[in-house]
Amino acid sequence: MSQVKAIETEKDHPLRRDVRFLGHILGDVLVMHGGEALLNNVERIREMTKQLRQSYDPEILKQCKTLIQGLSPQMRRDVIRAFAIYFQLVNIAEQNHRIRRHREYRRSRQDVVQPHSIESAVRELKEQGLSPEQVEEILDVLALELVITAHPTEAMRRTVLDIHHRIAKRVEELDHPYLTEEDRERIRQELLGEVITLWQSDELRQRKPTVMDEVRNGLYYVDETLFDVLPGIHSELERCLKRYYPDHEWHVPSFLWFGSWIGGDRDGNPSVTPEVTWRTLRLQRDLVIRKYEEALRRLIKKLSHSTRKVRVSEALLDSLRADEEEVVLVDIGEGKWRNEHEPYRRKLTYMLARLHHTRLGKKDHGIYRSPEAFLSDLRLIEQSLRAHHADVIADRDLGQLIRQVELFGFHLLTLDIRQHSAEHEKALTEILSSMGIVDRYDQLSEKEKIDLLTELLEDPRPLTSPFMSFSPETEQCLELFRVIRRAKEEFGEEAIRNYLISMTQGTSDLLEVVLFAKEVGLFRKTPNGPVSRLHVVPLLETIDDLHRAHEIMEAYYRHPSYVPANAGHHPTQEIMLGYSDSNKDGGMLTANWELYHAQQRLYRLSRRYGVNTKFFHGRGGALGRGGGPLNRSIQAKPPETVVGGVKITEQGEVLSSRYALKPIAFRSLEQATSALLMSAASALSGRESKLKPQWLEAMAQISEEALKAYQSLVFEDPDFLTYFHTVTPLPEIGELNIGSRPTRRKNSQAFEDLRAIPWVFAWTQSRYLFPAWYAAGTGFTRFVKKHADGLRILKEMYQDWPFFRSLVDNLQMALAKADFVIAREYDSLVQDRDMAERIFGKLEEEYRLTREMVLAITGQADVLDHVPVIQESIRLRNPYVDPLSFIQVDLLHQLRYHCPSKEECQETLEQVLLTINGIAAGLRNTG
Repeated sequence: MSQVKAIETEKDHPLRRDVRFLGHILGDVLVMHGGEALLNNVERIREMTKQLRQSYDPEILKQCKTLIQGLSPQMRRDVIRAFAIYFQLVNIAEQNHRIRRHREYRRSRQDVVQPHSIESAVRELKEQGLSPEQVEEILDVLALELVITAHPTEAMRRTVLDIHHRIAKRVEELDHPYLTEEDRERIRQELLGEVITLWQSDELRQRKPTVMDEVRNGLYYVDETLFDVLPGIHSELERCLKRYYPDHEWHVPSFLWFGSWIGGDRDGNPSVTPEVTWRTLRLQRDLVIRKYEEALRRLIKKLSHSTRKVRVSEALLDSLRADEEEVVLVDIGEGKWRNEHEPYRRKLTYMLARLHHTRLGKKDHGIYRSPEAFLSDLRLIEQSLRAHHADVIADRDLGQLIRQVELFGFHLLTLDIRQHSAEHEKALTEILSSMGIVDRYDQLSEKEKIDLLTELLEDPRPLTSPFMSFSPETEQCLELFRVIRRAKEEFGEEAIRNYLISMTQGTSDLLEVVLFAKEVGLFRKTPNGPVSRLHVVPLLETIDDLHRAHEIMEAYYRHPSYVPANAGHHPTQEIMLGYSDSNKDGGMLTANWELYHAQQRLYRLSRRYGVNTKFFHGRGGALGRGGGPLNRSIQAKPPETVVGGVKITEQGEVLSSRYALKPIAFRSLEQATSALLMSAASALSGRESKLKPQWLEAMAQISEEALKAYQSLVFEDPDFLTYFHTVTPLPEIGELNIGSRPTRRKNSQAFEDLRAIPWVFAWTQSRYLFPAWYAAGTGFTRFVKKHADGLRILKEMYQDWPFFRSLVDNLQMALAKADFVIAREYDSLVQDRDMAERIFGKLEEEYRLTREMVLAITGQADVLDHVPVIQESIRLRNPYVDPLSFIQVDLLHQLRYHCPSKEECQETLEQVLLTINGIAAGLRNTG
């Protein structure tokens, strides 16, 4: 292990150089704005926390806390900001190091392939002896959709992210091999200017973002990186296939897409209205067409081919004649292309005009009525170019644009609609009562509901009329379905495909949405069976719902109104699995097992009914909400379940850390593609059958014991919720303007109404990371005590079962980031010391037990020994995170118990919020 660490240390020398370089710049900025006193205070606090990490000494801890408590409010604010900005700079340096390492692999010897790359996966397929035909079979089932969400886990402002982006660009320049001293000094001065700007900018939002703010923030990543990176992933897969299978003609079908919830997710967010959904779709179309217009303008500059030199296709010339008849050119101020002998430029000018009119909705000026019509024109140009040997430009410039249109259409991102099942039930109860059909629909049994819904779905007549009026909530429910229909007609079928139902607890929850779809003509019965333009997707969130998932879905499959997606080609049912609420409900270990087991059962059920299952994994960025590396998440799923496609949410801080920079975005997505290729190959080869029944039984027993331990504390201990509210900054997190959605589903303090995001965020801030590990140690220990060979079985599972290995490795990450020395400081916020000592003792003992069991299973001396780079990163970060934690605890004491005036309370609260941002940046996790 020491040799491995030495190699890693040598590789990481440039990273340490960059961190020092940026640290010195930050030091200069601190002296500029706070004098030597600020820098000295920061250094003294850092040295003390560093000593505490090396050898815990209560006297040093006391001195550190005394120093912090003696800071003036202004000095304390500056100290907080200094540590927070330091982490922002370290994160940028680490991202740049990932880019550097990736680049070094790409330019190394041909026999050196980066692990988890697309090339490593294709090479492995070749080494396993797979034929081109078998690889084609894998490509046919390959599908990954990543869904951008607006869950409030991005603590940083867009302004700050923009500054980070500029700093990252400058840091990357430092690696240029031909830099002169003048160049290096220029870069240093530019970085100094950016860090000064960072210091002088507000890091906290002054208001909550609106939904449209969130929409624009999500589209930022599409505009800046994803629009170009997605075609690049497809090109890289084609390149690798051609390299390892040179005698086969390859064309990789589109398999990687991004979707969005932003502007469509109305569960618990009253700000997401039908009007907002419509504006979102308009904004998305505007952006994608502008991107195409930019691409066509670049092509006009390049395609100067003249009919004096080459012969273009007759089909292209025919299309030009049609354009002259149909398209109005004057609106874009370019007029007819001036050179009659340059047909490609003439054609592209007409295409630009069509796009312009499409974006503005000027249907009588000559528009593209579908993205397929635009694609047809692009392919005309492509075929003509190839006919006179201009293949390079056809492959690269035109090929990329064609792929972009295939991926993004005129809708850019498919928008999922999500609503809570209770909202449909309330609306339907009012409608049915107004119609005199049944007074209290919401009081009917599940069977009675299904019988009534079946009868209403069989009736071709609409349930309501435009002359009826209902409550605003019911009117909005009906208007949403009308908007979905309009959206499909205006932006295409792909603009909205799915309607997700939160808290699906019965088959009636699904049929209610089908009935609303029927009301606007999105569902109808025909002589050949039912037809639906809207796919209804259950979201199974709690442990109980997962247990009943099989029953819910079987009744739906058997129902005469059931219609799968892609009914005529590959019939598929999407099923969403909620990682957040199941984790909050049953603990990390039980939630992961129940989700895995549910996928297996639902997969087998769907196959019985001739339907593929596309599982939609609603995971968060944090470990307590199913987070972790994207590729490891894919590897951990039952291999057979990837055949119907994989869909995963990408949230909050994940967006900025994965997709703000093109090289990082490319690396993250190629790792995911690599994992997907190997999982699909495993599924199609039948290798998943190596899963031993003994392992499944072991997990069932471990999960049962872990669930008992988790729920006995969270649900049965009457003091636990009070303890949670006190030892975490949960009340203050509600003041952090990081999302348009409330932290609770209802205006109540009940545990079930608290969203999983602030639940995880709060525990992370106080360094317990409780949701990410609690009860796992008890589950493992009780299993080992019951079985003489229990530890051997767990070790075998860790070595040979990707699901279990991923689960244990996520536990390692959580244990490494949790810190009970720091957590003890937060425990001091509890005034009932008997209650505090009792609950803290339980948590500390379970942490120790979980750590011991993880090390026994992995055979490691310390957690994260298997990834020394991350282990070292956490070790180096802790001395800088600890001061923020000490300051946060001190501020929470003041705010809650010793706040003399409203003005001082506001100042103290703002500083608490600054520490929240800083700790989030330091731990690289929020919610």
